[in-house]
Amino acid sequence: MRNLTILLFVATILMSCSNYNKVLNKGTTTEKYKMATDLYEAKKFSKALRLFEMITPAYKGKPQMERIQFMVAQSYFNTKDFFNAAYYFERFSTNYPKSSKKEEAEFTAAKSYYLASPKYSLDQADTKKALASFQKYINAYPDSKRLSEANEMVKGLQYKLEKKSFEIAKQYYEIGYYNSAIVSFDNMTSEFLGTSFREEALFYKLKASYELGMRSTERKKLPRIEAAIKAYDKLKRNYPNSEFLKESDKLLETLQQEKKVNS
Repeated sequence: MRNLTILLFVATILMSCSNYNKVLNKGTTTEKYKMATDLYEAKKFSKALRLFEMITPAYKGKPQMERIQFMVAQSYFNTKDFFNAAYYFERFSTNYPKSSKKEEAEFTAAKSYYLASPKYSLDQADTKKALASFQKYINAYPDSKRLSEANEMVKGLQYKLEKKSFEIAKQYYEIGYYNSAIVSFDNMTSEFLGTSFREEALFYKLKASYELGMRSTERKKLPRIEAAIKAYDKLKRNYPNSEFLKESDKLLETLQQEKKVNS
């Protein structure tokens, strides 16, 4: 009985494949449309896409095209081809501005860019695309039921940009480019006002300022020492209980001694 069940299952699969290939190669446009729709509903998205691609030219300008274009976009999304998914959802939104699925298409386009966004250490062009797409969506649908999910993804995308900016500045510090580090930390804290990296950024700016001052020529030393002391004051003023204060206090002590010597 078990063997018979297996044989029947295999036979069904073979017949299904045979029917698919027959429609794919020799089926009419109507047959391909029906099979593509059936495959889509059965979550066989890769096979559905092949058929959709074949019939799209025949349905341009026809009522079925709205449904086809949405299913194509959703199929790309479900096969994790997020670049194509974003492209087709955006096209759908543009082509069918009165569609009942317009909001869903715009949200999923933004989500596709979000899922395509790489880790923070890589180029963040797609992260910025995702943020712009979500901002457009949030502005257009302020009362959407998807707003909470959209805001969570926005937070994740912003964190990547903040992390990348912080790590670039920190790298300047680590390789001894102290001036560049100071400028980068200033730019980072100005661009991302509420960043979770702000405390650490202020601490590393202090360290970079300290190193720059201590290594400076006599002519430049005093103003740079004073700038480093200001960096310490800013850290302590903003974070009086900072975990970095113990190390920062030691730096301040040395800076104050150097200021006396060079005044």
